[in-house]
Amino acid sequence: MRPRGLKIAISGKGGVGKTTLASLLCHVLAARGSKVLAVDADPDANLGMALGFSSEVLAQATTIAQDEKLIEERTGATPGGFGEWFTLNPLVDDIPEKYVVQKGNIGLLQMGAKGVGGTGCACPESILLKSLLSHLVLDRNEAVIVDMEAGLEHLGRGTAEGVDIFIIVVEPGQRSFATAHAVAKMAKDLKIQNIYVVISKFQGTELTSITEQFEELRVIGVLPYKVEAVVADLQGKTLFDLCPDLVEEAACILDKAMNEITTLTIV
Repeated sequence: MRPRGLKIAISGKGGVGKTTLASLLCHVLAARGSKVLAVDADPDANLGMALGFSSEVLAQATTIAQDEKLIEERTGATPGGFGEWFTLNPLVDDIPEKYVVQKGNIGLLQMGAKGVGGTGCACPESILLKSLLSHLVLDRNEAVIVDMEAGLEHLGRGTAEGVDIFIIVVEPGQRSFATAHAVAKMAKDLKIQNIYVVISKFQGTELTSITEQFEELRVIGVLPYKVEAVVADLQGKTLFDLCPDLVEEAACILDKAMNEITTLTIV
């Protein structure tokens, strides 16, 4: 079997800590020698900052959805336009090399989003982003970590089946639980096989009341609330540098999930 990079998608309600987990997993894999592509597919793009990219580098990095010239060139339609013909299979193979910014073993690609109507709209921007994500998951050889929004708009059936590990991050609270169950249903509808839950911002010693909410899913880790996380954000530093406890927990989460993936040759 041809070696391939691990493909992980992370979702959850806004503010629960999915970007924190995504950045930690990127750093863990990079520290272990893997080449990592971090994909920020959340319109509220914060993954670059969490990974330690400078504000100057991020300011110069164009998101795919913002590049109207690229969208029109690849789809044949004007971004934001309606009633136009456009290709459903745009060329995307060369996009990552042009838009990825690099920091050590970690590359960052910011997909971005446009305010173009409701979820699942068949617009040029959405088609390009969906095609790009499919290429990243199915055709790239490096490890790919995708920080997604709560919805799975950019995951088509084929792309979803290429995801090795799908993690839903939750924080203690009924709204987060409800979002997690909705995301899990969408993931199952897309035939994603390995769906896990990670509890974030946990304070206390009693996990039973939370894990009971997810009897049909496996909880594979807990990221406790850490003051260091707040300090890191204020100082513009990474958790990988300031909070070794969270790094260790993220490494355990990764190992637990990978131990269940026995049919892949991962690089």
